[in-house]
Amino acid sequence: MKSRLWTREELILALNLYLKLPFGKLHSRTPEIIYLADNINRTPGSIAMRLSNFASVDSFHQERGVIGLQGGKKQVEPIWNEFINNKEDLLYESEKIIAKMEHKSVELKYAEILIGIEHLRGKAKIQEVKTRVNQNVFRQIVMANYYGKCAISGVDIPELLIASHIIPWSKNEKERLNPENGICLSALYDKAFDTGLISINKRYEIILSNYLKKKQKEEYYDKYFSHLDGKTIILPQKYLPSEEFLEYHYDTIFRK
Repeated sequence: MKSRLWTREELILALNLYLKLPFGKLHSRTPEIIYLADNINRTPGSIAMRLSNFASVDSFHQERGVIGLQGGKKQVEPIWNEFINNKEDLLYESEKIIAKMEHKSVELKYAEILIGIEHLRGKAKIQEVKTRVNQNVFRQIVMANYYGKCAISGVDIPELLIASHIIPWSKNEKERLNPENGICLSALYDKAFDTGLISINKRYEIILSNYLKKKQKEEYYDKYFSHLDGKTIILPQKYLPSEEFLEYHYDTIFRK
């Protein structure tokens, strides 16, 4: 029997899952893959194949010589290109599709992170919902990319981790949701990075600011910072921090 063609919505759901899963989990035994398969009436094996198709068009895997499954490349390539060129709209659309699949509205699905916007109306509310949902998706992508661990300390408690932006959210709308603009950091190092007390060079080594080094006599300096100077961060599984973005952070935010 001829298999039915994948719809645009199904392909977008597969892309969403591809971005949120570590590369080593793109197989049919992964619970998230089984869950999606059950909800769109496909087999876990077919979902895993589609995720491997996305790997074949992902520039990260292409650059390291991983071919992926080429068979469905023509089907997934337009969706991948749409994501590359318009991450904000496509990621939000993907979350609305997931909510619909689960028989919810996107506002109901994300009620917990939408607290405090009840007073908003019209376009202002729509934009705020979109922003918060996309920030949540960005966090999931960055967390998966860094194995759910802080890139500096290795802390793996989700409640203590933040998807830090290298170029701040407010400074570059185009790159807000780019995985290469995110680093998974614990709350302490996120704040230190965000305020320019530390930076990361193009070799992915941590740099301590002169402002921070003035605190060498403090007990907390030895405990939390002294051993970091020149240390290489825990590298992500695929999307390395962009050298361009790291240069921006060093030039614009870092307290030299």
